Amino acid sequence: MWLPSGATLFVGVIMSEAEKMPRHVAVIMDGNGRWAEQHKVSRLQGHNRGMLTMKEIIKKADVMGIRHLTVYAFSTENWKRSQEEVGGIFNLLVKFVGSELAELHQNNVKVHILGDYSKVPETAVKSIEKALKTTSNNTGLQFHIALNYGSRAEITRGVRKLCESVRSGTLAPEDIDEKIISESLYTGAENGSVPDPDLIIRTSGEQRLSNFLLWQAAYSELAFTDTLWPDFTPQEFETMVLEFTHRGRRFGGR
Repeated sequence: MWLPSGATLFVGVIMSEAEKMPRHVAVIMDGNGRWAEQHKVSRLQGHNRGMLTMKEIIKKADVMGIRHLTVYAFSTENWKRSQEEVGGIFNLLVKFVGSELAELHQNNVKVHILGDYSKVPETAVKSIEKALKTTSNNTGLQFHIALNYGSRAEITRGVRKLCESVRSGTLAPEDIDEKIISESLYTGAENGSVPDPDLIIRTSGEQRLSNFLLWQAAYSELAFTDTLWPDFTPQEFETMVLEFTHRGRRFGGR
């Protein structure tokens, strides 16, 4: 079991700010390639270092009591990269599941996939399905991996599903509302109706969403850091989450 290092300090924060703590934090893990360039190593070594960072952020999110953590692991646009890099990324996914699944399961973490993972290499599909099956009954941190994910593709898929329901007569066009659209997305019923992200963090200095959770991010708070993902620490994550608790969220009201 991973123990909440610094938990004594954090319990006080959670008790006093519980209603302000984000239920769902999403992270755009950006900067592995630039980190590799700076350190004069291969891009795959950068991705490997980024995977180690992801492991530590999962632990920190769980210790902080965050209910949902989503990471942008592989976008629909990432297929444009070299075959070597793409293959290496999925090999790292297999490696991650092989080395970390037991600990995730022991700590009651439930793994979800957002995206069409049927298109990824077979070895990765088998690892994904093993992780999904092993953790299916876990009730702790809900860990969502956005894999072969693009928000426009997600919305298009959802619209097609709704059109099929209308064509079959099980849904009337006038009954389509925001809730029904939300439920048609990857974050909808098929993954337990994930709440919209309260906070979206992006590393590496870029300040855009890059086709990530566009529908769900309507009222998300955004936080950016110049830190490259492999150098992003649990302490910086904690600082950004605590800063979120001091923001005023009015959702269009006053």
